[in-house]
Amino acid sequence: MTMPLGEDEADRTRRGSGIEHPEELPPAGGPIAVARTFAFIDLSGFTAYIEEHGVADAVEILALFRLRASEVAARRGVRVAKWLGDGAMLVGVQSGPTVAAVAEMMARVNQLELRIRAGVAAGGVILFQGDDYIGRTVNIAARLCDVAEPGNMLATADVADTAPPWVSRRPAPPVLLRGVGEVTGVCSLFVADDVTLPPVPLART
Repeated sequence: MTMPLGEDEADRTRRGSGIEHPEELPPAGGPIAVARTFAFIDLSGFTAYIEEHGVADAVEILALFRLRASEVAARRGVRVAKWLGDGAMLVGVQSGPTVAAVAEMMARVNQLELRIRAGVAAGGVILFQGDDYIGRTVNIAARLCDVAEPGNMLATADVADTAPPWVSRRPAPPVLLRGVGEVTGVCSLFVADDVTLPPVPLART
């Protein structure tokens, strides 16, 4: 016969299951502390591409970029939180799938005429009004993207440690990020040379 849980143990079990009493939850729409992984990606040289090839060609490239990013993110369980013109902000609950998503996006989109650069970081942030993330982690990911070379993903050390086996890594020197300061332990991540991605139609329509 199953013995009833003691009051303390029952409380711990309830809290761990995510089914707290309503009075224990923060107000709806209020700030909530959460842990997330953030990735910022953008198409390097997109403005110059517009000037060289014209708006029509640039829009086609941008549409393909968004399509591929959306497809890969959905398969990996990562959310495209915001489109940022020729870039995007991605949010994942876990770092491994987020790194995998960005690496595959880079490998696929880099087959186009432009290349992706990316920055990834993980940590605690404030979730405000359900869809806005505030905190140092977001800033680090955005600034890493700013300093990454075309075709390169820069990630903090803790994020790099979660990369899947098919994503290679190499240490990068400390980087000085605007508004953040010096960040050490940064790694450059990329799809390993021996990885072949399943074909996806990338030709323009």
